[in-house]
Amino acid sequence: MHSVDIQNVFRFENNCLTLSYAATEADSVSSKPFEQRALLAESRRQEVLLLDNEIVFNEAIIEEREQGIQEIQQQIGQVNEIFKDLAVLVNDQGIVIDDINSHIENSHAATLQAKSQLKKAAKTQKSNSSLMCLLLVIFGIILLILIIVVAA
Repeated sequence: MHSVDIQNVFRFENNCLTLSYAATEADSVSSKPFEQRALLAESRRQEVLLLDNEIVFNEAIIEEREQGIQEIQQQIGQVNEIFKDLAVLVNDQGIVIDDINSHIENSHAATLQAKSQLKKAAKTQKSNSSLMCLLLVIFGIILLILIIVVAA
């Protein structure tokens, strides 16, 4: 219910009370002395004023609560935006983590391949040095044979 509707209800109730008091006063006018009627009328006016004050107070409370509700709605909207931003950040970080994982796997594969190539290079180097030694020995023998043949 909106505050305008509530205000209309309070005013209607106030008017009904005022009419009720007026009807009661009209009935009692003829049977009571003037002072009693004046006191009764003043008492009823004070009651109406009290009711009016209570209505004003209640309307102020309703307005304050409406403002509070609007503030809460605004804050909920802000929290919603924060959660959306957080979801985007989490998604972006998930992509970055996936990229890092992919790079780690690629590095692991490249490392295994490099290790295999180093083993082959070591074998080739060993083989080449053995071959070089063998060639030096053969060259030395041939040289020795040549020196013997030329000296003889």
